[in-house]
Amino acid sequence: MSHVTYKIVQHDGGWAYQVDGSYSETVQSHDVALKAARRAADEQRVGGDTHGIVYEDAHGQWREELSDGHDRPHSDVEG
Repeated sequence: MSHVTYKIVQHDGGWAYQVDGSYSETVQSHDVALKAARRAADEQRVGGDTHGIVYEDAHGQWREELSDGHDRPHSDVEG
């Protein structure tokens, strides 16, 4: 099972959370960013329905997979 960490960081004159190099929107305080990161981390753990997905890979090939809605990552918040 994969692991996702939401990190609270200073960003663009305020605060945001960062996941795998991507930033959330910037907010005015650390506390607001922390609450948003906790909410996102909680939602990340919620299972869903299993669906078939179709996507184009980096080489231009179309792929079909079954996405298991119950295979959710562990998530936490730092900062």
